Amino acid sequence: MSLVLSSGLSGLSPLAFAMPGATEMLIFLFVVLLLFGGAKLPSLMRNLGRSANEFKRGMSETAEDDDTSDKDVDK
Repeated sequence: MSLVLSSGLSGLSPLAFAMPGATEMLIFLFVVLLLFGGAKLPSLMRNLGRSANEFKRGMSETAEDDDTSDKDVDK
């Protein structure tokens, strides 16, 4: 009976607060739209995509460099 009456956050998983829901995402998008405006938003997203691609390219080049350095040591 005490389990039914007890309340609190002990039953929630730690990830319950890390995952934003639909309402939070809509509020976030509204704030971004207010801050940057509709005209700058496409260029902002374009630059974000370019930087993500550059980051991925840099990570793959680093992995390739690690692979070649391991082969040089084996020789």
